[in-house]
Amino acid sequence: MYGETDENTSDGIHTFAELYHYRMLYNALVFNEWARGGRYDVHKSIRHSDGELCLGGGWFVVYATLPTGQIANHYRMRHWGLFRIPERRVPVAWDGHTADEAADRMLRFLTAQARPDTDSRPAT
Repeated sequence: MYGETDENTSDGIHTFAELYHYRMLYNALVFNEWARGGRYDVHKSIRHSDGELCLGGGWFVVYATLPTGQIANHYRMRHWGLFRIPERRVPVAWDGHTADEAADRMLRFLTAQARPDTDSRPAT
C-alpha cells in the first residue's frame, strides 16, 4: 500500500510544491521574455476559450504558440502579476494537447534552437 501523495511528497531532494513553484517561475521567465520580444503569440486569461472561468475561478491560463505547436499551463491567481504578458478576455482555443505532447513540442523547439557548438557536450 502506498502512502498519500500531496504537495509535501518528496523525491528526497524536492517536494512537489517546490517543483511546481520552480515550474511556474521558469514559465513566467520565458513567457515574459517571449512577450517582450514579440516573437511568439504569448498571452494569459482568467477564462478558457469557451468563456468559462478557468477551473471554476481563482485560476488563469497562459498560452504560447511556438513553431512546434501550442503549450499552456494553469496557475493560481496569486501568480497573475508575475506573468507580464498580454491579457486576453478569451484566449486562443486549446488544441487538445496533453502534457506529453507539450513537452515534445518544447523539446523539438529547443532542439531546433540549439547551436552546434553547445548542443551535446559540456565545455571542459
